Amino acid sequence: PYIPTKLDYTLYTLFILDVLCSKLLLLPLVLFPPAQEDFVSLAELEYSLLRNLFRGYQKWVRPVQHANDTITVRFGLKISQLVDVDEKNQLMTTNVWLWQEWIDVKLKWDPEDYGGITSIRVPSETIWLPDIVLYENADGRFEGSLMTKAIVRWDGTITWTPPASYKSSCTMDVTFFPFDRQNCSMKFGSWTYDGNMVDLVLVDHYVDRKDFFDNGEWEILNATGVKGSRRDGVYWYPFITYSFILKRLPLFYTLFLIIPCLGLSFLTVLVFYLPSDEGEKLSLSTSVLVSLTVFLLVIEEIIPSSSKVIPLIGEYLLFIMIFVTFSIIVTVFVINVHHRSSATYHPMAPWVKSLFLQRLPRLLCMRGHTDRYHFPDIEMRSPELKPRRGGGRRGDENQAWLAMLEKATNSVRYISRHIKKEHFIREVVQDWKFVAQVLDRIFLWAFLTVSILGTILIFTPALPSPSLQQLIPLVWFLFDYDLLNKPNKTFILCISVVATNLYLPTVRFAACNDCLEL
Repeated sequence: PYIPTKLDYTLYTLFILDVLCSKLLLLPLVLFPPAQEDFVSLAELEYSLLRNLFRGYQKWVRPVQHANDTITVRFGLKISQLVDVDEKNQLMTTNVWLWQEWIDVKLKWDPEDYGGITSIRVPSETIWLPDIVLYENADGRFEGSLMTKAIVRWDGTITWTPPASYKSSCTMDVTFFPFDRQNCSMKFGSWTYDGNMVDLVLVDHYVDRKDFFDNGEWEILNATGVKGSRRDGVYWYPFITYSFILKRLPLFYTLFLIIPCLGLSFLTVLVFYLPSDEGEKLSLSTSVLVSLTVFLLVIEEIIPSSSKVIPLIGEYLLFIMIFVTFSIIVTVFVINVHHRSSATYHPMAPWVKSLFLQRLPRLLCMRGHTDRYHFPDIEMRSPELKPRRGGGRRGDENQAWLAMLEKATNSVRYISRHIKKEHFIREVVQDWKFVAQVLDRIFLWAFLTVSILGTILIFTPALPSPSLQQLIPLVWFLFDYDLLNKPNKTFILCISVVATNLYLPTVRFAACNDCLEL
């Protein structure tokens, strides 16, 4: 038989002690048993709540107690980014959050029955949703939003804030491009429910821009919302329209479009400062015309193709192109005048000499035309040579000398006439060249004046008008000065301001369901 050793007794003793310790640790739980609900986890309670709420729930049925009840949807908009404003296709791309809140009477519970749970998150695909869409959608996705989860509270209030990316149609007015402002709107409303079933309530008249990411090309000056409605037979459909006043930041176009155009316009003026002897006058004018054509093609790729309005920069480029074309015509005429002479059968009329050689140079602060080689117009008479009386050999010698002198006189007379003719031709050439210089100076000042005035007149309408914030202190100062210091003077009683810069009350006709809010 097996005889236990001392080690066996030790192990047996340790086993007995371990069993006794385990029993002693469980003794408090046996004497004081906990409540059964303490063992239920929060996840199990939420699962039980969801199972009870959605038992028999139908998301296609409008959640109301009575058929005539109206579900009021509180609606708000929060913009996070202005992605793009496409003038060519007249589209505005935005990233927004749609804040929607309504009450679902079928999704209510008592928080005390479910461990104090007051709100749960459920997939938006499992509950009834108001089919609010963007009416001016341009890419075919009218809903445009991500199906995120909705927050359901114990009293049935559902808050759903899905992010959305919209491409909305926007009628662009490019009259003052690149100093233009655009008014783009986004109209939201239910696609199938009329106002008796689903009504919209505007939460805030201003679009939330707390998390807005600035755009490098456009600035949002104002973004407001207004509620309206339209009638279709016996039904009326509410909608909410958000208007975005956008201002283009013109720095890029000013540096890379307008300033180069101004430089090309200045080069056109410098054409008349080049001497007519140089052949680069026409080359410079033609190069400027080609450059302006390239700029016009660049603008044509940016602005929308519309025959209603011509953009400001387009008008300016058209003005410069006509300006350059006319300068080419004038340059050809000046070069033609410069190369005139008696050899080309262009004698100078007396009135041309009087006007362009005497009067206009003094008015244009030019040095007068002087004749360096002036020959007096004196009629040269041929000397009458008579031989001395007497015969013989001496008389024959006199006859020979007389013949030689007469021949020499005729040669001198021929040389004199030739020199006078060359001087006359040279004088006519110099006169026509000076007339060409006078014409260049006249057209230089004329084109410079027209260029400056044309630029000012074209870009003046694009200058910003004083805002209301700038006018109010001035008007109040005048009003206060006249009222306190000069009571006998007439002071300002009223001013005209833009209505969008003021607070306007919301007014509706009580008996009209088809009227827009004012």
